[in-house]
Amino acid sequence: MIVRGPVLVLVLLGLLPTALLPDRAGVVAAWWVAGVAVLVAADVLLAAAPRSLQVSRGGVPQVRLHEETSSTLTLTNPGSRRVRGVVRDAWVPSAGADGVRHTVDLPAGERRRLTTTLRPTRRGDRPATGVTVRTHGPLGLAGRQATLEVPGAVRSLPPFRSRRHLPGALARLRQLDGRSAVRTRGQGTEFDSLRDYVEGDDVRSIDWRATARRQHVVVRTWQPERDRRVVLVLDTSRTSAARVGDEPRLDAAMDAALLLAALASRAGDRVDLIAGDRVVRARVGGGSDRGALLHQLVSALAPLEPVLLEADWRRLAGAITAITRRRALVVLLTPLDPAAVEEGLLPVLPSLTAHHRVVVASVADPELARLRTDLSGLEQVYDATAAERTEELRHRTALGLSQLGVTVLDETPEDLPLALVDHYLALKAQGLL
Repeated sequence: MIVRGPVLVLVLLGLLPTALLPDRAGVVAAWWVAGVAVLVAADVLLAAAPRSLQVSRGGVPQVRLHEETSSTLTLTNPGSRRVRGVVRDAWVPSAGADGVRHTVDLPAGERRRLTTTLRPTRRGDRPATGVTVRTHGPLGLAGRQATLEVPGAVRSLPPFRSRRHLPGALARLRQLDGRSAVRTRGQGTEFDSLRDYVEGDDVRSIDWRATARRQHVVVRTWQPERDRRVVLVLDTSRTSAARVGDEPRLDAAMDAALLLAALASRAGDRVDLIAGDRVVRARVGGGSDRGALLHQLVSALAPLEPVLLEADWRRLAGAITAITRRRALVVLLTPLDPAAVEEGLLPVLPSLTAHHRVVVASVADPELARLRTDLSGLEQVYDATAAERTEELRHRTALGLSQLGVTVLDETPEDLPLALVDHYLALKAQGLL
């Protein structure tokens, strides 16, 4: 049972007769309160039962982080009483629900649709927490209330901010791909077309039959092989939980992984993604078409959260081997944390570099650069010393990885996606991928 504001007004109005009849104030007040109580009880009895309503929720579309979507509730009144009241569609705070309270006037046998606007402020699945139905009696003094379990969730996808760099990267790829550049020749390449010989061409590429037919020297052009493997490994261990700016390192690594995956799939390469720590938490295969692959990637990455565990790189390396034994570009998106790298990653790197080309992509904190240059006071000097020490350890770790044949990219969240794409395109240009 709920009591509404008008009841308080009625009770306060009872002060008037008690003031006019001071000798019988106690009796008048008791009768007045009893009368109000009878009205309240009658209003409660006449109010429709909240649980008599049939409430269902439609599917909530996926949405990128900080973008807007909506959830729709359908209320059906199968009873014989008119339902007047308020419905509150409650969500967790990070779902960014707006307009959750809805005034309802639902005659018997009819239905209504109520829409709640959602703008998630955190990535992942943001659930609804219940639908509270409050029905009012005909007098508007009191009513009934119940909270119904109506399951629902909105999946907030990674924002993929680096998508803006994709058109430029694709233009560079087209040049390398031969649409506006000379094809390459060599072992393991595919025949593309014939063209006239120009000075500097390899004489071994001359097509003598075509030359005899055309009466001038013709050479074959070759297209680099497609269907190369790119394996992205996303570290979700405790080191990925450290925040850089307003988001965890994991989110910045996701952004870089999505840009490289989008570009590599357009290049015709097979892209696979593994995300995990001590267990594999997400796996996306590269057998899908280009459009479906990117959709599968963002859907698989959306619910991932860092866990407070160390990464088991032997298990993750085994997952890479299970995907392919062919030589591939393996990108390890993991923080360049000296202790974690030395204890977990270094022991498995020799076996990875023996079979694959390995890149370690790490998200650097731009705050360290600011701390190193701020010497305005004694406290700032201590901070600068600590930042300098941290940078030195990271540099030493990167140097050790380089000596094992690993390429290390340690960039800020804004620069890492472009650095990773630049390295990928450089490998393509050199015929190493």
